[in-house]
Amino acid sequence: MEEGFCKREGEPWRVLEFYSGIGGMRYSIMRARVSATMVEAFDINDKANDVYEFNFGHRPYQGNIENLTAAELDKFGAHAWLLSPPCQPYTRQGLQKDSSDARASSFLKILELISHTLHPPLMLFVENVVGFETSDTHKQMMEILVKTGFVTQEYILSPLQFGVPYSRPRYFCLAKRRPSSFQDPHFNNQLLWTPRPLLGHYDSTTMVEHDQSNAKWENLIQSCEPVENFLELKTSSNQSEMESDFFDESSVSALGCEALEKKAEGNESCISFLDQYIVPLSLIERWGSAMGILTSCCIANGILDYYRYVKGTGSLLATVQPERKGKVSSLKEQGLRYFTPREVANLHSFPEDFHFPQHISLRQQYALLGNSLSAAVVAPLLRYLFTEPS
Repeated sequence: MEEGFCKREGEPWRVLEFYSGIGGMRYSIMRARVSATMVEAFDINDKANDVYEFNFGHRPYQGNIENLTAAELDKFGAHAWLLSPPCQPYTRQGLQKDSSDARASSFLKILELISHTLHPPLMLFVENVVGFETSDTHKQMMEILVKTGFVTQEYILSPLQFGVPYSRPRYFCLAKRRPSSFQDPHFNNQLLWTPRPLLGHYDSTTMVEHDQSNAKWENLIQSCEPVENFLELKTSSNQSEMESDFFDESSVSALGCEALEKKAEGNESCISFLDQYIVPLSLIERWGSAMGILTSCCIANGILDYYRYVKGTGSLLATVQPERKGKVSSLKEQGLRYFTPREVANLHSFPEDFHFPQHISLRQQYALLGNSLSAAVVAPLLRYLFTEPS
């Protein structure tokens, strides 16, 4: 392994985007205002690549990245690698097979190639679910990074800490290869639960925080924007209860995406835009106790990924508020609906010009958004990573 490609003053950073999905990393680096050229993106999901190409005009490499060689990576001349590998090996709803899961092997293969490249990257950025930091895959990653001369700073952060009313903590690893260093090396090789170093606050007495409770983050609600600012249409306390008679349990899947699509297609003349997102009454009766309900003044939780499960898929929005103070409405009276894909994109802090191609189904939109990330969180991390010490 030799020195990485040197960056000339004024030259944009050259970046490789692994597991590019629908472009969350690219939107984040744009939001961070980092001068960068995305040299290549890689993703095996053809639908994700359709969305990426639709928005950026470039189709990611769709082959198996396990087949990439060190020589092929050298040809890109990249200064930085951004990686958001599959989270299923580490999620509570997955099999938790960790590094023995086939979906973890491509990530480890890419990391192992670092030592075989003639021009290794100067920086790495890794994103995954909370739980990854205690995994065997994480242990192997850190061993590889130490062996190849990288120093790291790790974070577990939530959009709540950046003013977004969305509780979704994620793990992040920032790595720089020596002699490069972070703006404040005091936090090297530590796991932080605070974004303060990213914001230029380097008080070492308060930086390393290990309070992992949701209550700590939810205390930030007062500083967050209201959820209604992220909605396509504002909710109203006087709004009449929406009807959803065109739903029936026999035609809905776990959370009804197929029914939403079919019913919306067949009832365009008689339903409003948001009617297609109303939660079927049959699902409320059956799964109401497992549903996370919020009003326009609360925070959204989870991944807002409605296409597979009832439990753990995020919040539902109550569109009808009690008319009288102290009145308790039943779930059936609250006009529950799903967040629309555009609203989920808003909570991810994606720009207004992000769109899905027409052929991407509602189910696919939710799945792709559920696998994406918060640009509001990742942008400050990338800005911090790409900033050289003064």
